[in-house]
Amino acid sequence: MLEVNELETAYGSSQVLFGVTLDVGEGEVVALLGRNGAGKTTTLSSIMGLVPPQGGRIMFRDQPIIGLEPYEISRLGIGIVPENARLFASLTVEENFETARRPATDGHSRFGLDEVLDLFPDLQTLLGRRAGMLSGGQQRMVAVARTLVGNPDLLLLDEPSEGLAPRIVGALLDRLKHLRATGMTVLLSEQNLRFANELADRAYVMEKGEIRYTGSIAALAAEPDIRLRYLMV
Repeated sequence: MLEVNELETAYGSSQVLFGVTLDVGEGEVVALLGRNGAGKTTTLSSIMGLVPPQGGRIMFRDQPIIGLEPYEISRLGIGIVPENARLFASLTVEENFETARRPATDGHSRFGLDEVLDLFPDLQTLLGRRAGMLSGGQQRMVAVARTLVGNPDLLLLDEPSEGLAPRIVGALLDRLKHLRATGMTVLLSEQNLRFANELADRAYVMEKGEIRYTGSIAALAAEPDIRLRYLMV
């Protein structure tokens, strides 16, 4: 579904990504792992067109997407959940959903309001509450649900467990497992290896803007040197 080849991205004169190559197959959950500053968020932002790449190629369903605006990439079927949620704080949860609602690229809606409330039942009682009044964990779940009502074919999840209490991380993980069971294709950026282990089929490990390792999650579990070198704080 997604192919990234030799991606180069910079902020001004400071280059951040150096030849990043990865792919995500339909129905897969792929984890992009690494410490803070490794380039994970920049990779997702480059795919989404939020940070224009300076080189390389990104193909989504065999269509090149470098040079497209973020809204054009969204209309092709890619949705992103940013780390900081970026909800409309003055709008209610339900109004936030309304801002993002759109049928899928095939014209059918897999995720409407009823479906996301089935996936995140705790949000049922929050529909009338202003998003800015929610806890961090609640905002993260609303952000995922809001992206889903746009019916993406590929979901980009940026650091979903970052900054959340362990109990909330567990609840979010449970909901994302249910989402995986629907067949959603996901590229997940994470520092939390345990969280990624529960969701992902394959993993890429990044350091200093480069891919240092690729393999199955099970294979990564058998590589203590890789985990120590690139993932342990």
